[in-house]
Amino acid sequence: MPRSFLPSIGSLCTLVAAVAVAAPANAQRSALTPTYDSAACPSCAEWNAPQAPMRLFGNTYYVGTRGLSALLITSDSGHILIDAGLPNSAPQILRNISGLGFKPTDVRIILNSHAHYDHSGGIAAVQDVTGARVLASAASAEVMRRGLPDHDDPQHGLALPMPPVPRVETLAPGAVVRLGPLALTLHATGGHTPGGSTWSWRSCEAARCLDIVFADSQSPISDDDFHFSKNSRYPGVLADFERGHALLERLACDILVTPHPGASALWDRARTAPDGLIDPMACKNYAAASRRALTARLQREPR
Repeated sequence: MPRSFLPSIGSLCTLVAAVAVAAPANAQRSALTPTYDSAACPSCAEWNAPQAPMRLFGNTYYVGTRGLSALLITSDSGHILIDAGLPNSAPQILRNISGLGFKPTDVRIILNSHAHYDHSGGIAAVQDVTGARVLASAASAEVMRRGLPDHDDPQHGLALPMPPVPRVETLAPGAVVRLGPLALTLHATGGHTPGGSTWSWRSCEAARCLDIVFADSQSPISDDDFHFSKNSRYPGVLADFERGHALLERLACDILVTPHPGASALWDRARTAPDGLIDPMACKNYAAASRRALTARLQREPR
């Protein structure tokens, strides 16, 4: 998130109103979803660069953009999508699903890592096209319905508004989302946001099955008014980070994907896919890197 962008409440309300009006009502309108300009989001153009879809392993496919992950888990009973990038990532994600030979209208469920504009901004458009159910943690669901981050989000002063998602069902930590043979487990991994969610499932190719983890962002990023060491907005942030780190250290994890693929070196590993993607230590290493980043951030904060 760009730390230099600190919008006023007035500008946020104006932008969220414009985004809500622009939210697509059908597939033809998907291309009209809003684009954040470079002043508001210097990284958005790079994040939204095109990326060819690809199979990660078994029935799990990458359908996101170059800089924002979106995963499709497929079955004969329908498909599950995790994340949908920016508002204007939605058309690319839908094309990628079609490009793999799947029908977007067979996406039955949409899940989310965390409710920021760069990972859930495209969900309203994809839901509108597919008619899929959207399921999220309680904290994330509230943000998605409103299209604005809560004050307890460490990045409240940085996060851009996004198209609201009126129909979001809530899930409790530990919930298992089932669709035909698919079973994805929700793990609460807050800290980056209060509602941060990690998802795990198994994918198989013939007799070989692997544990796949879509681990939520674990970076301690905030607006200028938020301190992780002591704050009244999200007093449980350090405890949430610790629980997330501990979970990732013990979770069965053969293939790791993260909301920003660069955070887990996905493209470097994918050069020798599928075996290059396989690393049973990936989740542990991801947790360790987050611990180091959080320690460094705490050391920089005023005492």
